[in-house]
Amino acid sequence: MKQAITLFVIALIFTQCSSTRVFNTDTATDAIPTAYKTYGFYEFTAAGDTSSATFQLRVEILKNAIKAEMNARGYQFVSTRPDLLINIGILVKQQIQIRQTNWQNDGRFTYMGQRNYTWKSEDVEVGRYKEGTLTLHIVETARNKMIWQGSMSGIVPDKPDTKTNTAGKAMKKLFAKYPFRSGVGI
Repeated sequence: MKQAITLFVIALIFTQCSSTRVFNTDTATDAIPTAYKTYGFYEFTAAGDTSSATFQLRVEILKNAIKAEMNARGYQFVSTRPDLLINIGILVKQQIQIRQTNWQNDGRFTYMGQRNYTWKSEDVEVGRYKEGTLTLHIVETARNKMIWQGSMSGIVPDKPDTKTNTAGKAMKKLFAKYPFRSGVGI
């Protein structure tokens, strides 16, 4: 019995330590899910510091992850006159991880002369990482009305193979909150 409880606690800890957090999901009360069979994307324009050579690749990775989730729900991707349009909003910030030094672990007092010893705490950079927030707006094109929105945040991986895997898992987590399927009521 103790072993089962221990395994449950460990599993709970690992599921709670996910690097992706979904928040701010909202569904329109007047959505007509039976009318939606196709989807497409709004034209993606970027502003700010997006001169990275891998920016377009990252956008395509996100679009492919979204397509996989929409297709799994029975929707069909079309490039002209879709029933639903998906707007992708992305915000990426460079973050710096720091720690504060302490006299027990980070050196001895320094001699300043005339029996003056001193020590001061400093912030030490431990690492740098990118944290991103993604917001999806799914809009019914016939009425130009948003039927669902969802936001998520997490750490953006640097390696290309990790990006695809992370995007897929993150979209699964976000779309778990999406209540519709193609041509099916709630």
